[in-house]
Amino acid sequence: MKTILTLAAALLASSAISNAAELSGGSVKIGVMNDQSGTYSDFGGKGSVAAAEIAIEEFNPSAKGIKVELISADHQTKPDVASAMARKWYETEQVDAIADLTGSSVAIAVNNMARDLKKITLMTGPGTTALTNKECSPTGFHWGWDTYSQSVSSASALLDKGYKDWFILSADYAFGHQMVADLTRVVTEKGGKIVGSVKHPLGTMDFSSFLLQAQSSGAQLIALANGGADTVNALKQAADFGIAQNGQALAGMVVVMSDVKALGLQSAQGLTFATSYYWDRDERSRAFAKKFIERRGVMPGMIHAATYSAVLHYLKAIEAAGTDDATAVAAKMREMPVNDDFTQTGRIRADGRMITDMYLVQVKSPKDSKSEWDYFDVLSTIPAEQTAAPLSQTTCPTAK
Repeated sequence: MKTILTLAAALLASSAISNAAELSGGSVKIGVMNDQSGTYSDFGGKGSVAAAEIAIEEFNPSAKGIKVELISADHQTKPDVASAMARKWYETEQVDAIADLTGSSVAIAVNNMARDLKKITLMTGPGTTALTNKECSPTGFHWGWDTYSQSVSSASALLDKGYKDWFILSADYAFGHQMVADLTRVVTEKGGKIVGSVKHPLGTMDFSSFLLQAQSSGAQLIALANGGADTVNALKQAADFGIAQNGQALAGMVVVMSDVKALGLQSAQGLTFATSYYWDRDERSRAFAKKFIERRGVMPGMIHAATYSAVLHYLKAIEAAGTDDATAVAAKMREMPVNDDFTQTGRIRADGRMITDMYLVQVKSPKDSKSEWDYFDVLSTIPAEQTAAPLSQTTCPTAK
């Protein structure tokens, strides 16, 4: 359930933190908590643990006289399990920050606890915008994407292609509910129409009844407001029903590299969506991908890359602040630009949302793919300011 990796010892007295006594418990302790066995195990899972390891090694704590420990655990996508684990980590095991937290309900529960305990959360896996609105925290950070970024970017592109009548198939929990709200707003504002929607249980294996409703609606486009194995299974079963062949388009609102790998290019080709990371975009993105594939045997997705970025930025802020006190570190994190192999355009807003440029991509056809993992064509860059709801609209008390 839990592994501990001691990745550095306090060595140099001349560093920004001159000795381990300035750190609570004598070290910086980071936990990666996510789904490692269920629906989202490929979404973040153990890949996020590997990404955090890469961040710690790149930070090179031993050269700075800082001791860093990394632990990980599977929350099984259950808020009660995650809450109990987080309380133990924060109060008993002296964990300073928890990263990933895939699953919106899980993230809300842990972020609220961390706010009360004045601890850091580095939320790279959940999508709900509630985390930077009413459920925000002065020490909570939502990294790189959310339901707004995925709905606005993808929906706008698809509407421009002429898809005006939509049916939404969504996961029945906080993430899916927020995605439906965001999609409905964007589609209607831009002259489209939501002709129907249906919710499915998290982790369902049978999408037949939901897809039949979508098919019978007559919608031009069926939007999948879910993620991980749910997206993969829905798309596979949609192919069995011949939905695309009969003229209805399919769009995944949250698609990552592992989803396309599971589907295969033959089934996934043509899917258009927004992502904050693609491994083959430039030299910096390829540098992180090389380290990741050496550990995991697969290319990273945007959740993995975001986890690497969040952990690295957190450690840089500790060095700059000279302490691991959460309030001081959070202030330093907001002050510093985010520049690493995930993003060179990142910054953290007052509501805790880390915004960065995103990319509208389309899955290649098998004949256009030149090598393994050559999956996406980058169609356009979406400026960072357009990837999150305007700060003027936030309900986050911290931002106000």
